[in-house]
Amino acid sequence: MELLDNVNRTMGDDLKETIRKGSRIRIASATFSIYAFQELKKQLEGVEEFDFIFISPTFVKEKAPKEKREFYIPQISREKSIYGTEFEVRLKNELTQKAIAKECANWIRRKAKFRTNITSSGMNSFMCVSRHRVP
Repeated sequence: MELLDNVNRTMGDDLKETIRKGSRIRIASATFSIYAFQELKKQLEGVEEFDFIFISPTFVKEKAPKEKREFYIPQISREKSIYGTEFEVRLKNELTQKAIAKECANWIRRKAKFRTNITSSGMNSFMCVSRHRVP
């Protein structure tokens, strides 16, 4: 097992080497970014399947009573990070956001399945890239 510090060796570097045509990717993470898609577009195009699990409830209706919502600050930060985090400012300046968003959306329709962890239990981030179909 190799630990990635995202400074000397990034997850993106490792994925570029690991993902092959026909790979199946399962990933649990807090965010999904169109900028990560841009960096891995070539590799992701060849995957057979991409399963993504948001590790905390994301894009689910919250069941807070209306009287409490008046003072409630929504959990929007996780959802906003789909458009990129502060670490992706360099990429934002280099990309045409509309074009890459369309490419990413088309890829998602063809390859990706998104789910969210709706349990009260925490979930650790993980990723699994398999080159053979898992039964």
